[in-house]
Amino acid sequence: MRSLVGSLILLMLTGCQPFSEPESMMEEYVERVARVFDQPAELSPLPVTGLFPRRRDRRLPMPELDLSMLDFLSLYGCDLQHVVGERNSGLGRVMQPLNQLRYELKFIHAADDCIGALEDDPSLREAVVFARHSKVTTLPIAVWNASWGVEEIEPLFTRTEGALPVTVSVADISDLEVDVRLLVQRLGELRKGKLDTDFGFLGEVHQRWQAEDRMGQLIKSGQLLVTRLNDAADIIEHRLAARPVCLNGQPNNQAEIARSMFFAVYAGKVQPYIAAVTRIRQHLLPGFHELGATQRNVMPAAFEGYFNRYLTEAGENSLWRQLDQAIKRHTRLWQDVLGQCGMRPGA
Repeated sequence: MRSLVGSLILLMLTGCQPFSEPESMMEEYVERVARVFDQPAELSPLPVTGLFPRRRDRRLPMPELDLSMLDFLSLYGCDLQHVVGERNSGLGRVMQPLNQLRYELKFIHAADDCIGALEDDPSLREAVVFARHSKVTTLPIAVWNASWGVEEIEPLFTRTEGALPVTVSVADISDLEVDVRLLVQRLGELRKGKLDTDFGFLGEVHQRWQAEDRMGQLIKSGQLLVTRLNDAADIIEHRLAARPVCLNGQPNNQAEIARSMFFAVYAGKVQPYIAAVTRIRQHLLPGFHELGATQRNVMPAAFEGYFNRYLTEAGENSLWRQLDQAIKRHTRLWQDVLGQCGMRPGA
């Protein structure tokens, strides 16, 4: 009973404080815009966030390299023998993506050492050279799987946790930003041929991804702002199309009320939230965009639609391009109203 009473009190407080949550804040803003302009308040349905592609659709099949038993035994004395033995063990056959990447790099390094020791066996040396080349060629697949194909990234992009809270700050996502930028940097070194690049940090990155939901929240915030800013813009646009708010640039009572609401609610509540979402976007999105864009040559087709929609800032279907357009449209219409009444800030 005590728990039920507490929940009811919290619900009542939330209802009395619409600006404590982003969804209720944006709905309240649209409703107040409608009231001051004598228009019906129409709230568009919020679009359903696209599902982060399933693991089986994100993960690429890793080509197997066949070393015959005869060749394997002939490598006695080379570390490559032990590396291949690990892969052929029971645990090695069910490697998770990060361990698979480590194995691929370990194989290449062991092959480098082994090649020099096989000068007296040209045919086996040629086989190891070929095997090494094959591993280098398929390394981008292992890299993709260890970055985008891991289970741990899924909570980071969950769509079940709502939008970013109104109190969010850059400090809340600093570790995520550092992690993704370091990963992008190390992958860049690997693409340049630095096969000794250290990925020892990646396990900890995966653990933090598993404990976070900020990218999913950022995407939900973007969709919320696009929808509600356009709802408010539609109301203002319809009002201006029907009749002017002010005549001959002279303010009136309705204009004064609109201006007061603009500064108290939009400038005081909504705009700071837009700024906070923008800062989180600026700190997080470029890193995850680059993490995907630099691997487009192996990106699965099932991932491309999600990437283009939520992780790219350009393109007709980009959520972030649509958000930029919604902010510009909303700002322009308010400038039209305030300018029409001689109230534009800075005029």
